[in-house]
Amino acid sequence: MKVAPAVKLTSDQKALLSKVAKGRSVSVRFCQRAKIILLAAQGMQDIGIARELGLTRQLSARWRERFIRLGIDGLRKDAPRPGRRKKFSAQKIAAIVRKTLEQKPADATHWSTRTMAESAGIS
Repeated sequence: MKVAPAVKLTSDQKALLSKVAKGRSVSVRFCQRAKIILLAAQGMQDIGIARELGLTRQLSARWRERFIRLGIDGLRKDAPRPGRRKKFSAQKIAAIVRKTLEQKPADATHWSTRTMAESAGIS
């Protein structure tokens, strides 16, 4: 069985995390993460923390590792995610913008979203 790295807290960190863990004006996620770190600092392993708080072992391990790497600021927010893939290429978007600015539709004074989409071959 792999042993999780030890978490060492300063007195200031411990005081802040204790306050956050009991706080009602902080986000639920930040509160939960503070509890994970406080239990880790007491020497509990990830599986024990998971059982205690009703989480998965992986979640407990993730926040322990993130605290060791980034400190308390690493617990405040989730890591950025990549988001969805772009539907259209940069060239296609540039062509649509160019067409919008430089051309007019044959039977109208300006482009509507539907007529531009039909003209550009997109939905």
